[in-house]
Amino acid sequence: MDNSREVEIFSAGCPVCEQAIQLVGEIACPSCDVTVLDMQDPGVAGRAKLYGVRSVPAVAVDGALASCCTTGGPNEDRLRAAGIGQPV
Repeated sequence: MDNSREVEIFSAGCPVCEQAIQLVGEIACPSCDVTVLDMQDPGVAGRAKLYGVRSVPAVAVDGALASCCTTGGPNEDRLRAAGIGQPV
């Protein structure tokens, strides 16, 4: 059993993306393995497409796009509901 939660942040390096990265960093717990992915990288863009990312910033948790990122931007309540900040 894996004792970590994979958190991927899709970013274009904009100020709003930086705010999302900061938010995730503030609420992440030791069980969260956070990776920031640059949408300028074609491989990252392809991965984002598989997740259904339509705008950035976007956050995926354990291979699924967080609900806040399907209808708007990341927010703390929905990121926590996706498991960020909760030990595995």
